[in-house]
Amino acid sequence: MDLELRHLRVVCAIEEAGSLTRAAASLRMTQPALSAQLRRIEGMLGGTLFERRNSGVVATSFGELVLGRARAILPGIDGLLADTARAARRRTTPDRVRLGSVGAPLLGHLVPAVRAALPGAEVTARCRSSPVPLLEDLAAERLEAAIVGDNPGRELPPPAGVELRPLVTEPVFALLPASHPLAAREEVGLGHLIGEDWAVPRPDGDRTREYWSTVFAMTGRQPHTPYEAEGRQLIELVRAGLAVSLCQATFIEVPGVAVRPLAGNPLWYRHVLAWHRDGPLAAHGDRLVREVGAGYLATCAASPVYARWRERHPDSAQLAAG
Repeated sequence: MDLELRHLRVVCAIEEAGSLTRAAASLRMTQPALSAQLRRIEGMLGGTLFERRNSGVVATSFGELVLGRARAILPGIDGLLADTARAARRRTTPDRVRLGSVGAPLLGHLVPAVRAALPGAEVTARCRSSPVPLLEDLAAERLEAAIVGDNPGRELPPPAGVELRPLVTEPVFALLPASHPLAAREEVGLGHLIGEDWAVPRPDGDRTREYWSTVFAMTGRQPHTPYEAEGRQLIELVRAGLAVSLCQATFIEVPGVAVRPLAGNPLWYRHVLAWHRDGPLAAHGDRLVREVGAGYLATCAASPVYARWRERHPDSAQLAAG
């Protein structure tokens, strides 16, 4: 019988457990079966590996030699097996691709792009208000890709094994009640909004509130923020005339709400596509970035306020598209 890796794992398990009884339990073997296997391993190697004592077993000098080599070999083998398993998963078309997204208009472009890249896979998606849990899910391989976002100077750190690829950086716009006097303007100065009551999203790990506060500080004031809300609830507070807020440039006006650019473009938001480097979409990353980016340009055209802004700021629009 030739020595195999499993034999080295048995030897290490015995040394780690300190007794044949405990090692047998960890290896899910009976103690007599483990003792018989140890004798065969010692026979193959040509020496006694452990001294049997009342308190357990202790490695002999010959055993220490074998254990030293086993500890040097096994981590490399385990790494090789893990790497090849991940590589095999990348080559195999999955039955299902799990996507995630924050509140951004790009998921509708990512889903068809993934379907085109992996036509045999079912595509599912879930949305979160914060990018942080989405990145955690990507790192743990509970998602294959996600649309996330961050702000200049507050960029998201990539978790181990996760690729972050910027898609587009766009200005942040003001969100006003349609009846607000400032809604009659083409653009709104941030200083004119500071004195209003604000509705803001709750703080989370993406540091958006921190970024906003830093920019607000340039006006010499911080806004009064009696309302903490997200999504539909935030829009309803603005529609009711109770608050103002900020929104993505691609936000499409709905009845009762007005979207206006901020004068001087003091705030920016970056859309980012993320995927796991060892996942099935890694080989399609460049294609997904191109197709989702092209979809973003179509989304811009569907937002009249943002489309007019891009016409007035061609250099910034080109930077965002690139």
